This record gives sequence, C-alpha cells and structure tokens, in this order.
Amino acid sequence: MSKIRTALVGSYAQPEWLIDRHALKTRLPARIISNEMWRIAPEMLQEAMDDAVLSVLRDQEEAGIDIVTDGEVRRESYSAPMANAPDGVNREKHEILLGRAGKPNKVPLISGPLKLTRPVHVEDVKFLRANTNRTIKITIPGPFTLAQLAVSDYYKNGEELAMAYADCVNTEMRALFAAGADIVQLDEPYLQAKQDEAAQYGVRAVNRALEGVIGETALHVCFGYAAMVSDKNADGYACLPLVEQIKVKQVSIEAAQPASLNLKAALDALATKTIMVGVINLGDETPETAAIVAQRIRNALKYISPDRLIAAPDCGLKYLPRASARAKLHALAQGAAIVNRELGFN
Repeated sequence: MSKIRTALVGSYAQPEWLIDRHALKTRLPARIISNEMWRIAPEMLQEAMDDAVLSVLRDQEEAGIDIVTDGEVRRESYSAPMANAPDGVNREKHEILLGRAGKPNKVPLISGPLKLTRPVHVEDVKFLRANTNRTIKITIPGPFTLAQLAVSDYYKNGEELAMAYADCVNTEMRALFAAGADIVQLDEPYLQAKQDEAAQYGVRAVNRALEGVIGETALHVCFGYAAMVSDKNADGYACLPLVEQIKVKQVSIEAAQPASLNLKAALDALATKTIMVGVINLGDETPETAAIVAQRIRNALKYISPDRLIAAPDCGLKYLPRASARAKLHALAQGAAIVNRELGFN
C-alpha cells in the first residue's frame, strides 16, 4: 500500500500582472485564440509566461503538492490552443455556439480535414521538466469535448469530427510523453454535459485518442467551472459507468462542491481506476482547514484504498484570487499529510 498523493487537476490562479482577471471572470473563455485577456505586450508575453509558470510551480512545491502542472497559465482557455492548432481549422472565420452556461461563445470553424502537423504543448512540457524534479502532468482537451466546442462545414456530423480530433490528440499525446511528461491528462467535461452523445461515440473517440500511447494517462470529468456553474447535483455523474470504459489509469471527479454527491456510487463506478477526488471546494474562496480536507479524504477512504486515491481540488482553480488558491493548496497538502500519518506514512 502506498501513501495518498496530492495533485492539481490542471489550472491554477494566473498572476494578476499576466491576465486581466476581471475579463476572465466576466467573459466566457473563448475557444478561439483571441489574446484579449493578457496584460503583457505581445513581444514580452513569452518571457512573462515563463515567469508565471515558475511562480505557480513554486506555489505548488512550497505547499508540498506531489504531482505538479504548469497551471495552464499560458492559456486564455484550456481548450483553445489544441482546438485551433490543426490544419483544417479555418483561419479567416469562426462560428458561435452556446456554451454550457447558455451564453454564446466564439468557436473554431472546421473547413478541411484535421491534421496536427506540429505539436502544441511540447515546449511547455520541456520547460516544466527542466524546472522541477517532481512528477509533472500536462493537460490537453480530449477529442469529444473538442468536437462539442467547434462547428464543421467539412465533416458530416459530430462523430466524424470527434474521430478526426482524436487522431490529432493521439499525435499530441505521443509527442508530450516523448518530451518528458510523466502524466498526460485529457480534459473531457462534455462527457458529463452531453451524456447521450458520449454514449453514442464519445467513449470511442477518447479511446481512439489513446491508441498506442505509452505512458500514464488521466481523464478529467467535471460539472464546469465553479465560477460559472453553481448547481452541481449528484445526478450529473451518471456518466461515470461510461468513463470506466475509457482506457486511462486515472480519473478526476469533483466531490467537494457537489454536496449531494453519492460518493460511494461515484467511486464504485470507477472500479479499475486511480481516482483524483476533489476535496477542495472552488465555489467558495474561503480556504479550507487541513482538518476539513482530512475528513473529506477519510470519507473517500471508506470506499477506495489509499493507493487508488489522489487528493485534488475540484475544477476551476484559475478563477480564484491567488492568495485563496495558494492557501487552498497548503490545506490540501496538510490535510493529506494528516491522513497519511494516520495510515502509518511519515
């Protein structure tokens, strides 16, 4: 039996000097490359982003987080860089779709066959690998969600589009592991939001993206950012039996904010997975105490063993003020340490 590890799901609070936080909180994250939210001049943006990554990496290491990420601080939107990278994306026009919150959002228009001709996040992995000895994870959007956040006048239907994105994601994942990533995570919130389509072709699309990939893979499924989705009821995780069919080692679920969640049913549905259990509520800026986090971890341990549990936040850490995010990370690590000591780990 091994101890409980801690991890970021993906995003982290970007520095105030890097991004316009008011714009971030009041606009939907564009699914196209807009570069509208950065506070830094374009010619200085790369250096600023490097500094931002080092900053959020330091926050994670000082808190004692085991599995670290770059906080997705180089991205206005978690999905936009990958969504818009392949050949076949229309560079002249975009489309409008309603997002999960029911508001219109700019999305890519696909006007030709999708093909990823150069990697998207390889340099991000190399930078992260060069600056920490900890286990590193990189996150990218999964093919089903990418297809839900795009419009195509080339592919006949959503399934064809998802399978085309799956091939692009597969190419990217191979490149990310080759660059030094320890874990590559696919973010697939639309497996929860569009469960009928997920059953029809979403699971197949994600598994296609994973074909032949060698390395530790993870999948993130959520209700949406706490800053935008406040009603997170237990019925939302009816998709987990589908998720169990996806050939990843780890699955991330939210368990802190959705108070009515049947935790036993959720964990039982993922019988073959290591589970990142959300024990930090991002619907509330008030930092948890270590004791609260420890109790949430103990609740999960009623149903799974410590070696299958990774303690993590819920979804949307990027929307919190930096001080709150930092304090919540410390509570996460300290709460896990309490339980690990109870289990006999120093």
